[in-house]
Amino acid sequence: MDSALRIGFIGAGNMAQAIGTSLLEKGLVQPEQIYVSAPSSRNFKPWIDLGVITTNDNHEVMLKSDVIFLAMKPQYVDKALEKCHIAADEWTFSKLIVSMVAGLSIEALDLKMKPILMDYRIVLIMPNTSLLVGEGFTPICPDERASVDDIDLVTTIMSAGGICEVVPEPLMRPLGAVSGCGVAFVYNMIEALSDGAVKQGVPRAQSYRAVAQTLLGAAKMVLETGEHPGALKDKVTSPGGVTICGVHELEKGGLRATLMNALEACVNKFNDLEKKTKK
Repeated sequence: MDSALRIGFIGAGNMAQAIGTSLLEKGLVQPEQIYVSAPSSRNFKPWIDLGVITTNDNHEVMLKSDVIFLAMKPQYVDKALEKCHIAADEWTFSKLIVSMVAGLSIEALDLKMKPILMDYRIVLIMPNTSLLVGEGFTPICPDERASVDDIDLVTTIMSAGGICEVVPEPLMRPLGAVSGCGVAFVYNMIEALSDGAVKQGVPRAQSYRAVAQTLLGAAKMVLETGEHPGALKDKVTSPGGVTICGVHELEKGGLRATLMNALEACVNKFNDLEKKTKK
């Protein structure tokens, strides 16, 4: 990655930290290439430990960075951008705006950026915190102004912490729900399976390791074999065996429908957030 490139984060929370940390750990940038801003210094300690440049001035990040990640909650977007207006003599700068703001569409973000910048491109992303362990998944959606180089750059940045795919905007919400919210569903599954093991006498720490590794292995089987999850499930459910008894209980409990409903609820929330960001 170009050593002259400057990457900025407006918002210093967990997701921004995951991206910045993965970039530095992979050696794609140096600490002095990263600018981070937040309204208070509460979240700055991990960034300071990384050696990056921190500030409470969002305008400084907008001005000095080539790529600007918007990493705040949707209700704070307008407040975060209100002091980012680039002065007339600075409008020659071209910026790549990468938004991970939930529910903020390209159209809505475009309206917010027009008073701030003359020349900019937009890319939407929806990553998850698994970036911290190199196993993230990030859907990427560029606007029509984004160049091939822009898309390649964002792909390189996000690939530092996992895998990413370029998708059309209508798929951003369902895939964003899978990546951004699905990890929480999986943590619930890990906790529940672990509770089941503890009930049967397994020590808690051991149960967490066993369950987490089992889910990790199952996920790797899906990715590396390319087989349908149902086919992989069939391979471990012998006729009249132990596993099919457990699968039957999952069906009785409505696990599939519950997960589908949970994902739909997240997408509906994204849609509600978009309505609010347009106001």
